[in-house]
Amino acid sequence: MVDDVWQLLEGIPDPEIPVLSIRELGILRDVRWAQDGVVEVVVTPTYSACPAIGQIEDDIRTALSGAGIQARVLTQLAPAWTTDWMDEDAHKKLKNYGISPPGRINSDRKVVQFIHKKVAPIDLNSRPKGQIDENSVPCPLCESLNTTETSHFASTACKALYKCLDCLEPFDYFKPY
Repeated sequence: MVDDVWQLLEGIPDPEIPVLSIRELGILRDVRWAQDGVVEVVVTPTYSACPAIGQIEDDIRTALSGAGIQARVLTQLAPAWTTDWMDEDAHKKLKNYGISPPGRINSDRKVVQFIHKKVAPIDLNSRPKGQIDENSVPCPLCESLNTTETSHFASTACKALYKCLDCLEPFDYFKPY
């Protein structure tokens, strides 16, 4: 029965990135039986104030009640969601959708960094063409690494807005957490 619930939930798209299911995104953490006989579905939002979590919970309840399954949705904030929970297929789907996928981070890291390292603003006209660094984000359209962040927040808080300096197209980058 738990496998059937996982299968039902597999088809629920993320409300903000509909090319990915909540399972592919790593939001869907667990499905288990509670002592009272109700199925519990555990989700971890991409960040604690994610505005889509209410919609995700409603979509889970709707999918399961449509199959005659009584369920309770639990939001679990710890451990915090990480982009490392996304698999390679999710990365490919993001890229094909026009969003540069996140790089891998070491999610076993014990140190929490609260202060964002200040970076001097980049003058788009002064950077020599082809100059890249280890933090370059690949363009999902032309795959150039000659890109720059134009805004730390894009269409959602979990993405940043970048611009490719070769094809000149703007694109979202799914920030690694």
